[in-house]
Amino acid sequence: MFFLKKYKNEASPFLKWAGGKSQILGEIRQKYPEGLGVSVTKYAEPFIGGGAVLFDVLNNYTLKNVYISDINHELINTYISIRDNVSDLIKILGELESQYLSKDEEGRKKEYYLNRTRFNALKAESSDSVELAALFIALNHTCFNGLYRVNSKGNFNVPQGSYKNPKICDRKNLIAVSSALKDVEIVWGNYKLSKSFIDENTFAYFDPPYRPLNSTSNFTSYAQDGFGDKEQIELARFIDLMSECGSFIIASNSDPTNFDPKDDFFDKLYSKHSIKRIDATRAINSIGVNRGCVRELLIVTE
Repeated sequence: MFFLKKYKNEASPFLKWAGGKSQILGEIRQKYPEGLGVSVTKYAEPFIGGGAVLFDVLNNYTLKNVYISDINHELINTYISIRDNVSDLIKILGELESQYLSKDEEGRKKEYYLNRTRFNALKAESSDSVELAALFIALNHTCFNGLYRVNSKGNFNVPQGSYKNPKICDRKNLIAVSSALKDVEIVWGNYKLSKSFIDENTFAYFDPPYRPLNSTSNFTSYAQDGFGDKEQIELARFIDLMSECGSFIIASNSDPTNFDPKDDFFDKLYSKHSIKRIDATRAINSIGVNRGCVRELLIVTE
């Protein structure tokens, strides 16, 4: 039997992640399955991103097995580096923070683009290194809005952000995250790899790249291959399959009716399941006037 922990951990997302779930975590938490930590003994998050839901689960429940994955190699390398080499990571991040903060505005700009060039060089080598992880975190906290975007060549190309005193090395939280991830299985790859992990004892949360609300909101390319309607349909079929195996699943996505009341793409796609519309604040949009409160979808299997 597995029960709620007597004392909570204090791990929190270590990245500023576009579309992160911290602001709507309360809504998601209300949908957690009954018996989480008792009869539901496993957790899976195949699109890990910033990990807000993951850390909420790890902070509050003791589970037998936890599985996370993502197709973003550099993101997964960072999670693994924090889990396995947090001391070395903190050392490099401390140096990057000191170098960046000690410079004036022009010096910081130069430092940012030097870091970005070094990051892309290591990325091109498919490096599994603590240095790559440190640069990933440093760039995340100094780039525009914590955005992760790659060009057609696969190079990270987000410009520098405007922050007076960015927290590049959060030693306390990184140590807490390392501890929380100690027994977590971390996998680089497509969400379909989670099929061998997910079973009737599993709570799985799926937070894929959102379907663009309109032609101007498709502002980022998270990976070179993209995630269009074909991929959304394939994911829905996968969720149906996992649900039929007895697992409990929550999924998030954009609500197309924000811009087109007749767009029932997800209502049809997930007609077998419960769909709740919730309010969220859009963090990134290519048109500034469109930033603000929009509806998102929470899909809960039944």
